[in-house]
Amino acid sequence: MATTNLSNYNKPSVPNAKSFRFGIVVSEWNSEITDNLHKGAIEALLENGAIQDNIITWHVPGSFELVYGCKKMIETEKLDAIIAIGNVIQGETKHFDFVCNGVTQGITELNLNYDVPVIFCVLTDNTKQQSLDRSGGKLGNKGIECAIVAIKMAAIKNKNVQSNTVGF
Repeated sequence: MATTNLSNYNKPSVPNAKSFRFGIVVSEWNSEITDNLHKGAIEALLENGAIQDNIITWHVPGSFELVYGCKKMIETEKLDAIIAIGNVIQGETKHFDFVCNGVTQGITELNLNYDVPVIFCVLTDNTKQQSLDRSGGKLGNKGIECAIVAIKMAAIKNKNVQSNTVGF
């Protein structure tokens, strides 16, 4: 679990996102959490030069559906990176394990099979409070962190098109 503020980053190390197109796929499940993550991601993308019209958001019912949503977004939109936003909170059954494992494996496979980086912004916490703390609470917002990762990965994806410096 994160113990530092997830919203802190070194702005000079982040490439300008003006020329990139981003997709965001957001789970509707636990929307109090995922909406905050989405808001943080959008704000960070815009703060680092992304153009609002170059940010596409789709909603899916739950975290398990993120993989299919990301796959369809890759296949139908011309994007430089996608952020998959979800939240799974431990319950009394093994459902948590199956969803977390499925989403993790699915996003890994997307990253291996497509030339569009898919960023894992799925909180997998033991309690709702932990998720609140990581989606705009006392530990910052994981959505901001993942937006910065998306920008840096978009720069790597487009490395041959842009300068050799990607800001790391």
